[in-house]
Amino acid sequence: MKKKKKYKIITIEKKKLNLLDQKKVFSFIKKNKPNVVIIAAARVGGILANQNNGGRFIYENLQIQNNLIHGSYINGVKNLIFLGSSCIYPKKAPQPLKEEYLLSGKLEETNEPYAIAKIAGVKMCEAYNKQFGTSYKCIMPTNTYGPNDNYDLKNSHFFPALIRKAHLCKIKKKRFIKIWGSGKPLRELIYVDDLAEACIFFMNKKINHTLINVGSGQDYTIKYYTKFILKKLKLDIPIRLDRSKPDGVKRKLLDITLAKKYGWKPKVSLSDGFDKTYLEFLK
Repeated sequence: MKKKKKYKIITIEKKKLNLLDQKKVFSFIKKNKPNVVIIAAARVGGILANQNNGGRFIYENLQIQNNLIHGSYINGVKNLIFLGSSCIYPKKAPQPLKEEYLLSGKLEETNEPYAIAKIAGVKMCEAYNKQFGTSYKCIMPTNTYGPNDNYDLKNSHFFPALIRKAHLCKIKKKRFIKIWGSGKPLRELIYVDDLAEACIFFMNKKINHTLINVGSGQDYTIKYYTKFILKKLKLDIPIRLDRSKPDGVKRKLLDITLAKKYGWKPKVSLSDGFDKTYLEFLK
């Protein structure tokens, strides 16, 4: 039986270390001397948050990743994982999205500032690997969900927002559930534990690529996910479409062929992932 490696994980509360503060970030990395840095920190949100806070999204994400990537380099950290987003790919790129499609066309307008910041992070890691011989990897996950998510109806991503909406329908005995747009856009999900496993897997893997997609390899419409959640919550109510709200990009399915070639694949089903997520949500 293969022995599992044990890791000492160094974390710090947001209020104790402002990642926008370069001096403090550099000092923290120097003091703790990590072997690997995993960058999961970012200013994120759904369509509305992206549209209303473009300036904040591009500034804070550039600042956070610059501080952590360069801070790691100057303190001798050779191994780093930078977590990005599937929104880095062009709006009209062929589906499923391959890593090679990066910078091949225009981005989706609703989250362009955020996507540009993430693209800059990918290119920064690529450039550092080439110039300084580091092993910085960029893992691009699809929509991630799971315990400890953000369920704010204005700022969260679509899936946790749907969970919250459906739950409110249940406890308030509402006669229908309202969702944004046409309900037709296709979205792919990955459970948070699968993403964590991907980080550990690629952290320990010598690879020839900087950019790697990770996802479930399967997408469904927003309307499908709504029906799925309603069924899980034993709710028999109609879905109403708020067509005054935007759909966002029509489809974002990642091609995970490269990740699979290296030996990684997702393990948690949508049904099991939802059950674990909803149980934590209720708490």
